[in-house]
Amino acid sequence: MKLLVVSQYFWPENFRINDLVQELVARGHDVTVLTGVPNYPDGEVLAEFKTSPADFSGYHGARVLRVPMIPRGRGGFELIFNYASFALSAAVIGPFKLRGVAFDRIFVFEPSPITVGIPAVVLRWLRKAPVAFWTLDLWPETLEAIGAVKSKVALGFVGRVVAFIYNRCDLILAQSRSFIPQIEKYCDDPRRIQYFASWAEAVHDAGDVAPAPEVSSRAGVFTVLFTGNVGEAQDFPAILDAADRLRNERVRWIVVGDGRFAPWVREEIARRNLQDAVLMLGRFPVERMPSFYSHADALLVSLRPDPIFAMTIPGKLQSYLAAGIPILAMLDGEGAQVVEQGAAGLTCAAGDAEGLAGAVLALAAMPEPERRAMGQRARALAAAEFDRTGQIDKLERLLTDLKLKGRR
Repeated sequence: MKLLVVSQYFWPENFRINDLVQELVARGHDVTVLTGVPNYPDGEVLAEFKTSPADFSGYHGARVLRVPMIPRGRGGFELIFNYASFALSAAVIGPFKLRGVAFDRIFVFEPSPITVGIPAVVLRWLRKAPVAFWTLDLWPETLEAIGAVKSKVALGFVGRVVAFIYNRCDLILAQSRSFIPQIEKYCDDPRRIQYFASWAEAVHDAGDVAPAPEVSSRAGVFTVLFTGNVGEAQDFPAILDAADRLRNERVRWIVVGDGRFAPWVREEIARRNLQDAVLMLGRFPVERMPSFYSHADALLVSLRPDPIFAMTIPGKLQSYLAAGIPILAMLDGEGAQVVEQGAAGLTCAAGDAEGLAGAVLALAAMPEPERRAMGQRARALAAAEFDRTGQIDKLERLLTDLKLKGRR
């Protein structure tokens, strides 16, 4: 199979598409990635890329073609220009970059924004290659949920863009079952929609690793670890409220990650005088995550209380399950159901700081053998429902059978 992957984000940025591309190449497929310049999450182009862009033109045997774009910066308007510039650049410059590159299928990775589908639609029309679109974030619903767009007129326009893209895709993959009815609102043929969940990256199969030296060992302290994007959707106000409630308990909160909301979180930690209880360690490569998991008694996943987030299975949840550590889920809907049905941790409603604090204390008071059994159930659930090999096998079959079906 000769596959073109279209993704606004790619290595050295940390996204699951990196793992997928590496595995598809290992399985013998010819993979080309059309992407932008690395600038996530700091909002500035990576210094190493500026110095030597040629060093980032290949990834584990995949060809990587990059188009110019405006970095995401830290402000809302900069982010809009970032999204628009990649879509325009990949749609106009991308076809020239791809001259002489053969591909017979297009795979789109869409954690956000939806506009990543525009260059894929253009390339589908030019090359007559079918498109599979992996929807990891719902637009325009997410824009409304986080308050990024409040105008009904603007949201309606985004909805028309979504419909334009979906109706020119030949296969739409939904990251949760709850996504499917939402996607159907914008797609004229529901038969082209299928459920396709994420998985834990291969790094989580590494077995025992040395604990991260960036974290000190503290006997008798219960450690809650949060990893990944520090954004508005993750509801850090509620997390810090829970930490505030437990400031006199032997509980430590560690945040490994970065994002647009991180400066506010750091300021709020200082304002509340929570520096001893909440540690912000910054961003690390995904390969380092198991070393941080080694310090954790529980892994925290959270989303704001909103109907659209209740339909989401956070991408980190599969990695958490595979780590075999009890999960604290401040979630509504399908993500919480996964944890509850697998008896893989404790849950509370999204936005419920008091409930989260109570869940932390309940888990800390639980006998160690019970917590260990909970972690084992988490790992078993990951193997049964979100197995990496099984999921990529499924995707490989879907891509092999992919034919032009959507509008031309």
